[in-house]
Amino acid sequence: MLKIGLTGGIGAGKSEVSRLLAARGAVIVDSDVIAREVVAPGTPGLAAVAAEFGPDVLAADGSLDRPALGAVVFADPDRLKALNAIVHPLVRARSAELESAAAPDAVVVHDVPLLAENGLGPLYDLVVVVDAADEVRIDRLVRLRGMTEDEARARMAAQASRADRLAIADLVIDNSGPLAELSPRVDEAWERLTTRR
Repeated sequence: MLKIGLTGGIGAGKSEVSRLLAARGAVIVDSDVIAREVVAPGTPGLAAVAAEFGPDVLAADGSLDRPALGAVVFADPDRLKALNAIVHPLVRARSAELESAAAPDAVVVHDVPLLAENGLGPLYDLVVVVDAADEVRIDRLVRLRGMTEDEARARMAAQASRADRLAIADLVIDNSGPLAELSPRVDEAWERLTTRR
């Protein structure tokens, strides 16, 4: 089994790279998906988040109101740390379960947005960073996700810097260009990864 840590700043295209790797045969362990699972209605994770942040972060149906929680945690680094202290251990436990279910010869790609921020690089055989220039990422966040430029910059500022991510990369996939250029780059990366198994 080859364990890959895949990361990239918001707007860099990490999710698209993850999708392309899955299409080539990788087993994907997606921290964002798991992070949603562990705070789904009725879970201990959601109960812990509500206890820490109060009822204002719950929607009328009892689910997590992500925009309300985001407004709190992305404006205050200490509140973000409090949220991470609840969610990250739950995500790690579920990720370990999914990894252990993969075939012995699998390429297991852990899609981890905050890999650099949390010093998780040593947990993987290789770290792959999806990279794009900051201005490209801001443009994507404004155009494709409907954020204001200030919101995009605030989200980016809450993450590791581009330089910090690149410093931990064993392999970089450049995604500064149009989507059509990404697939061949992922093919090259997949070739390198599968020869390492």
